[in-house]
Amino acid sequence: MAKKVLVVDDDPEIVKYIIKILDDNGYENCSASDGLEAMDKLKAEKPALITLDLEMHEEWGPRFYRKLTQEEEYKDTPIIVVTGLSGGQYAVRKAVATLSKPFEPEELVKNIKKAIGPPE
Repeated sequence: MAKKVLVVDDDPEIVKYIIKILDDNGYENCSASDGLEAMDKLKAEKPALITLDLEMHEEWGPRFYRKLTQEEEYKDTPIIVVTGLSGGQYAVRKAVATLSKPFEPEELVKNIKKAIGPPE
């Protein structure tokens, strides 16, 4: 069974772009459009890794991250921050990587493999 990545971003085009990259590289995926939905998906889908936008309409990425770290079962889930904000690397202390939009697909895949290994 392939490893699953949760894509959290409120921009549907970014979500489609990341999901295409994940599909092309053999990773399963699910998505959420804000931190509130992401918490539900996290519990239902139990992803191996999360890509997290910082600035979203409903609940911002840093707030979701704080909630995540308070949940014993999920606090060590690797996070890759994908953001258009400068200084994004400071918003999520334990992020395994921070990618600035726009980013190259290879950069995302390299960081996913580094964090959780190949898809199977």
